[in-house]
Amino acid sequence: MEKKDIFVQMNEMEDQLGLMQQRAGSLKNEIMRLLEENKRLSIENQQLRKLLRKETQVPVLAETGAGMTVHTGGSQEEVAPVGEGYDNLARLYQEGFHICNVHYGHLRTEKDCLFCLSFLNK
Repeated sequence: MEKKDIFVQMNEMEDQLGLMQQRAGSLKNEIMRLLEENKRLSIENQQLRKLLRKETQVPVLAETGAGMTVHTGGSQEEVAPVGEGYDNLARLYQEGFHICNVHYGHLRTEKDCLFCLSFLNK
């Protein structure tokens, strides 16, 4: 086998490896997009189920000294209007999503995001 043939074969193999690497990268991005969409749809589904349950129970609100209390049949549950947004953001962060303005809504691939943590500590 001549040196020229070996060089040509090596060049072709290098090109094929580059194509495989591009395909792997695009597949990785697609998987990440699908995971984010799946998580978003799961959260939306969960919220819609809660909303459906609330609408079918027809709650009666009664104001107490601490806040509002929801009476549904025999059970009572507290509604916390203050801090509810903060709790939702903390829950989203615990579920693996960014809540910072840099990557808001994207799936966290690393362990912790300093921007998100600083936002939560405010």
